[in-house]
Order: sequence, then C-alpha cells, then structure tokens
Amino acid sequence: MFAETFAAELATRIGSRVEVATNNNLIEGLLSTVTADLVLVVEVDSGYGSNNKQFISVDAINFVRFLVAA
Repeated sequence: MFAETFAAELATRIGSRVEVATNNNLIEGLLSTVTADLVLVVEVDSGYGSNNKQFISVDAINFVRFLVAA
C-alpha cells in the first residue's frame, strides 16, 4: 500500500532533480518516469557524453531527496 502512495507522489514530481538512495547506490539525476513498480532517473552529465539511465525498483528505494538548483 505504501509503495503505491510513494509512487503516486513521485509521479507528481517528474522533472525534478533528485537523489535516490538504495542499499547499494546513491543515484543523482532527473526524475524522468515513474510507474507503480519502477522509477527512471536520468543521470545528467555536464560533458558531451551520453546520459546514463537508471531504472530503480520502487521497493528498493530507501529515500528520495529533492535537490534545489543552485
């Protein structure tokens, strides 16, 4: 039940800069897509390289921090 509410709240914040923590990773980037089971974060690189896409299971997320643009 909580996962559904959590995913619904994240869906309202698509396009925000986020920091997503799991047990093994800390991923920073733009919140791109949210479904009931998965979150897509695009890690934005300031160089010319390609942007990395990270799919994260909603169940694996420990916390999400919303970053304020400087």
